[in-house]
Order: sequence, then C-alpha cells, then structure tokens
Amino acid sequence: MIKNRKELEFVIFCVENTAIRLGMSAEKVYEVLTSESDILNKYIVPSYDVLHTQDKNYIIDDILDVMKERGVSV
Repeated sequence: MIKNRKELEFVIFCVENTAIRLGMSAEKVYEVLTSESDILNKYIVPSYDVLHTQDKNYIIDDILDVMKERGVSV
C-alpha cells in the first residue's frame, strides 16, 4: 500500500495523466485501477521506485500496457 506522501503524489499523477490520455474522468480511471483490477496496489505502488524515474509518456504507456495485458478495458 501507499507508504508516504511521495508515493501518494505519484499515484495521483498516474491516475490524472492516464485519465487525460484516455479522455476519461480521473474518478473512473481510479475505479478501474482499484476496484476493477487492483493495478494500483499490485503494480503501480510496488513499481514506484522504478516508474517514478521515467518520463510521463513512458509511465502512462506502461500503465496502459499493463491494463491491456490484464484484460482491463475502458
């Protein structure tokens, strides 16, 4: 789970920017990444140390790839 403020800020960054890329609300993307798939807690947060060093496009592309691999549709 989220351990500190930096991880929380990163999660918010991921949700908001994924929402922008998909043309969806941040609330819906958060729901997809938590309730519908748990990608947030099982991929984004555990991968924080690696992901936060990448640029925005890489991070969002990676999240979208994980969603596709896990059969999550939006």
